[in-house]
Amino acid sequence: MERELALEIVRVTELAALASAPWMGRGDKINADGAATSAMRAMFDSISVKGTVVIGEGEMDEAPMLYIGEQVGSMNGPEVDVAVDPLEGTEIVARGLNNAMSVIAIAGKGNLLHAPDMYMEKLAVGPQLVGRLSLTDPLEITLRKAADILNKNVSELTVMILDRVRHETTIKTLRKVGVRIKFLTDGDVAGAMAPAFPEAGIDLYVGSGGAPEGVLAAAALKCLGGEIQGRLMPSDANEYARCVQMGIEDPYQVLTMEDMIGSEDVIFAATGVTPGEFLGGVRYLPDERAETHSIVMRAKTRTIRFIKALHYLPNKKFITS
Repeated sequence: MERELALEIVRVTELAALASAPWMGRGDKINADGAATSAMRAMFDSISVKGTVVIGEGEMDEAPMLYIGEQVGSMNGPEVDVAVDPLEGTEIVARGLNNAMSVIAIAGKGNLLHAPDMYMEKLAVGPQLVGRLSLTDPLEITLRKAADILNKNVSELTVMILDRVRHETTIKTLRKVGVRIKFLTDGDVAGAMAPAFPEAGIDLYVGSGGAPEGVLAAAALKCLGGEIQGRLMPSDANEYARCVQMGIEDPYQVLTMEDMIGSEDVIFAATGVTPGEFLGGVRYLPDERAETHSIVMRAKTRTIRFIKALHYLPNKKFITS
């Protein structure tokens, strides 16, 4: 892949963020997601790639999709796999909360896992813990290992997890061990990325979330020097068969970074829709302008760029009635 792609794809996430931001707090996650998806699809036409969507928008949310197998890009340029979430955190935007963003990852053709849209158990860590922990260990052991490696008391660890009923047992374990817990209402990709940002103050991310979001997080963490391990959680025989059909021979195997994103280069971009842990949200300014905050990263060079952009929006182009 060419390095210019890193700056090209951030234009796609910027447009998706601008399109969905007017829906903040309006209680309509479907239209917010639809606006982001339409904008992302339209902007992709100007990107010089022959792209195939291998991870599209969430069927779990019954939302509009950039569907798996869809061709995107100008069809001039390198052949790439594309993973997208036009609006990561649809419910966040609908409720006017923090940490919603538009996300894309691009890798060479054949590198990104065709992750089925089901839950995935996850363990995400920052650079200091890469290769040192295992998703197969009981959580108590994982926490004590992490504390020893980081030279902390267990009570000094901070663990992030989605605030979900399905995590009730995990949360009880975390409290029993005595770690600090930071809950997320939504925003699985941002949560998994958090341990790789020292300023976030998060040591580990645990729990289950969408499998497609796991692959997107893996792309980001490869650029950041972190790590995620995942294990699919098919809920019935149909979901198990779907995994096998998509090429995952053992749906219960622990998926490594290489399983999810390959061993070659990957580019990740995200633009904040609402303010979050490391990205600001879309902010409207006088004179028909809006400000966006984005991050774009490339694994090959480990280059991380934070981009603040001002956009001219004549007639408030993305404001919906």
